[in-house]
Amino acid sequence: MTATDAARVAAMQQRCAFVLLGSVQTTLIFTLASISVPLPAIGREFGLRRADLILLSAAYGLTFAGLLLFGGRLADRYGGRRALTAGLVLFAAASAAAPLAPGMGTLLAARFAQGAGAALIAPAAMAVLHAVFPSPPAYGRAMATWGGLSVLGATAGNLLSGVISALLSWRWTFAVPLVVALAALALMPRLLPDTTPSPGRTLDLPGALLATAGTTLASYGLVVTDTHPWPSVGVLVPLLCGAALLAAFWYGQHRARDPLLPPRFLLDRRRVLALAAIALSACGTAMTFVLLSLHLQQARDWSPLQTSAAFVPFAVALIASGRAAGPLIGRYGARTVTAAGLGTGAAGLALLALTGTDAHISYGYGLLPGLVLLPVGTAASFAAAAVLATEGVPKQQTGLAGSVLNTAMESGPTVLFAILLTLGSDASSLASTGAALASVALLNHRTK
Repeated sequence: MTATDAARVAAMQQRCAFVLLGSVQTTLIFTLASISVPLPAIGREFGLRRADLILLSAAYGLTFAGLLLFGGRLADRYGGRRALTAGLVLFAAASAAAPLAPGMGTLLAARFAQGAGAALIAPAAMAVLHAVFPSPPAYGRAMATWGGLSVLGATAGNLLSGVISALLSWRWTFAVPLVVALAALALMPRLLPDTTPSPGRTLDLPGALLATAGTTLASYGLVVTDTHPWPSVGVLVPLLCGAALLAAFWYGQHRARDPLLPPRFLLDRRRVLALAAIALSACGTAMTFVLLSLHLQQARDWSPLQTSAAFVPFAVALIASGRAAGPLIGRYGARTVTAAGLGTGAAGLALLALTGTDAHISYGYGLLPGLVLLPVGTAASFAAAAVLATEGVPKQQTGLAGSVLNTAMESGPTVLFAILLTLGSDASSLASTGAALASVALLNHRTK
């Protein structure tokens, strides 16, 4: 075999490995979003109250976000491929149990278990990705594409879940994560390289417990604001307890010999702004899907299939922007593309706030322009911010970088979403999110 042939084979192996890892990452966010449209059908079948449905919807995200930091440390400690295998096994088992659930309790437990598996998979997949693309330029190009996968997963989850539920049953929506997990487990030995563990590193179990409990309690407290007033015990107790645990975690990280989240990791202003861009972009996308799905079905009396079809232009614009993001980042730099993407997304949210929630304005005039501008901006900002957030991270901290990036991604649709929804009307929430995107865009543009 000539050197040219060997290089071609190596490049093909890298592409196949990226497709496998990217499919897994997309499926994690697909699973987060896929339960939103079928929730009314699940509620009718099991006789659930609104509070039960909110908890069922949030369960996956609560354990996903709460365990991410610990999952990242496990990936660094034991090696990305080994952690990825363990996470996929748990994720597949939970995805197989969910459609067989006879009631709320079993389905809720399965969603919690799915989130725990995802918290191990997400940072481990990024650690393996770093092994697939060891050179910084190649890894940067891979991350430019990787950053847009989560928005694609959320879009696919909202679109396909409505179609699957209408044609078959809500239980069949769990077939997608199950099939992807099983396929990944079968293909991993041939496509993914082994990764080097860091056996000398401790796991900081006290820090992991504090971070997991604090994140989960605080997120739960924010989620239940949809059914409980802010001054109520049901909101304040988990919120304050979670905040106290997170404060104790941060204090302990300054004193730990081998901290779970080294404080210095978040001292880079560019990284912090990149993580803020990811969180707000995720929040804007989730808010748009939730608010407009309810608006179309309740105010305009559209069916679930019609509602899913309304977001097809969103998906097309998202894919087109994601494909263009890599070359744009290479030409103009990640910081510039992040700022431009956030500004475009802010314009899309502003349009939706002005005309998107008015049932008397036609879809083509009131919704379509915002549903095109928003994904163009969020796909670009996701891709570029992912590059900024992982730039300069040493190889032994790739699991940590993956966990922090995914924590930002998860905090958008949960924490920020819950806060911004309390600002008043749907239009006010959309406008406030757009203003936040514009503010972070300006800060990113000015940061050197």
